Amino acid sequence: MTAAGMGQGSDAGDPHRKDRVADAPFDLDFNVKRIEDVTLAGPDALAARDLMSPYVWREPDGRWGIMVRAVVRAGEPLTDTGVIWAGWSDDGRHFTMLDAPSIAPGPGDHDAGGVEDPTVVRRANDYVVYYSGVLSDHSHGELSYAVGPSLDRLEKSGVALASSKSEGNTKEATVDRTADGRWRLFYEYAADQASRIGLAIGADVAGPWTEQPTPFMPRTDSWDDWHLSTGPLLTDDPARPVMFYNGATRDARWRIGWVAFDADYTRVVARGIEPLVVPPPADDRGATDIAFAASVVVAEDGIWLYYSLEDRRLARALIRRS
Repeated sequence: MTAAGMGQGSDAGDPHRKDRVADAPFDLDFNVKRIEDVTLAGPDALAARDLMSPYVWREPDGRWGIMVRAVVRAGEPLTDTGVIWAGWSDDGRHFTMLDAPSIAPGPGDHDAGGVEDPTVVRRANDYVVYYSGVLSDHSHGELSYAVGPSLDRLEKSGVALASSKSEGNTKEATVDRTADGRWRLFYEYAADQASRIGLAIGADVAGPWTEQPTPFMPRTDSWDDWHLSTGPLLTDDPARPVMFYNGATRDARWRIGWVAFDADYTRVVARGIEPLVVPPPADDRGATDIAFAASVVVAEDGIWLYYSLEDRRLARALIRRS
C-alpha cells in the first residue's frame, strides 16, 4: 500500500491510454455522509499489529465478511510485510476474527517475506483470494492467489499475474466479470518509479491474461498527479461502473477519488476533481498521511466504502451518489 517510488508523473506519452473523458460526461458526483471506525476483536497476535487493506463483502445469508492485512507496528523488528486475517460481522462495523491467519507468509520463497492486500471473489462453492506475495528479502512482489471452500481452508495456488520488465510489483487486485464470464482484472504495478493502474482480461482466475489499454493516468497539477493505485468497483449501475481509486502526489500523500467508465470500461465518462476521502490532520505521533480504499459494499442503508488510514487503522464512509 506504500508508494511504488518516485518517477515521471506526467500523463502524456501513452498512446494506448483511455483516460479521455466523454464529450458529454454523465452528471455524476459523490460525497461522504458519515465516517465510522471499523473494529476487530481477535487473538493477541492480531491485536499486536496495525491494520490495512480491509476487504469487506456480504454473504448470501446477510453476514459481513472481512479479510485484512495485519502489519508489524512501526519501530518493531520487521518479521514480515503482512499476514492476512479473516472474520465475520453482523453489522459491517464490528468484526470477530478467526483464531489464526487465513493466509500467512511462506513456506515458498515467492511470498515468504509477507502476504498483503487481500481481494475476495465469492463463487458458488468456494472463495478465490487474490493477494500480494512478497519475496523473502522483501525486494519484489507479485499478484498471487489462494482458493478454498472456507476462509480457514484456503490453499495457495501460485502467481495470478506475474511481474514483467515493464510492469513490476503487480499487486492490489480489483476484479469484475465480463458479460461472457471472463475475468476483468485491474491491478497496480510499478513503472518509471511510480505506481500505475493496469487492466487485463483473462479466461480464468489466473489468466492467461490479455493486456488492455491503460484505464486512466495521473493528472497534472492535481492531488493525483504522480501515483495511482486500484480501488474497489461500484457496479450497481452496470451502465457506468465507478472505481474508488487511490491517488497520490510525488511525496506519497495518498487520497481516495473516483472515476466512472462506460459499460465496457473502454473510456472514462466522469472523474472527480477533488478527493472524496482525505486523512484527518496528523497527531503528535507523526502519522502517515494516507487514506487508501480497499472495498465497497452496497447495503440497505447506502454505499459503504472501506479504507485504511495512516497504514494502521480501519474506517468506513457512508457515500451518497448525486
